[in-house]
Amino acid sequence: RAGADVAVTARSQPQIEAVAGEIRATGRRAVAVPCDVGERHDVERLVKTVEAELGSPAIVVNSAGVAASAKFVETDDDLWERHLRVNLTGTFYVCRAVVPGMIERRGGRIINIASTSGKVPYLYVAAYCASKHGVLGLTRAMALELARYGITVNAICPGWVQTELTDHTIENIVSKTGMAPEEAVKSLATMSPQNRLMEPEEIATLTLLLASREAYGINGQAINVDGGSVMV
Repeated sequence: RAGADVAVTARSQPQIEAVAGEIRATGRRAVAVPCDVGERHDVERLVKTVEAELGSPAIVVNSAGVAASAKFVETDDDLWERHLRVNLTGTFYVCRAVVPGMIERRGGRIINIASTSGKVPYLYVAAYCASKHGVLGLTRAMALELARYGITVNAICPGWVQTELTDHTIENIVSKTGMAPEEAVKSLATMSPQNRLMEPEEIATLTLLLASREAYGINGQAINVDGGSVMV
């Protein structure tokens, strides 16, 4: 709706085809490319496909993520490596694939979806916290290095948002504690001073701002969207 052609990617072809269809219905071009961002060759193929179909990416939003909980002493190699591979290495792979083109064109916007857990710790999500802290470090390092080329790199740090990822967290709380689902939702909502979960549209609105020309002076920032639960 803001005037962009969009490449949508995730592991599930039916889901991204549905989103691409919604975008085409607005009159914009869209392409759906399945990709596992934790696989380097997948990412390289993704970017080549996007370049061929839509042109070189001018705006990149890294929003792929996994989140699972476990006590630290019960965090096995697979859980640890999966979080780092998708949340951190996946972001690195995508950025590394698109940045050369942005440098050549002397401009671009990279927006990494991190988390408030990239700023403060939470219980039983050591792997997730570590991966999101890494995303913020990567964001800031890239922002400093790429500013001379007219590229901005920022992160958005959501709190609890009403998404499928949060639905899985609620299911996990229910299964482990015996809480009713509505009680589990309330337990997450009360972590925010606004006593609610955030809406996906709130994240999208900030993403759109950071992608705009008017936000050119915003660089290397990690902006919270959490109702005030984390004020750093």
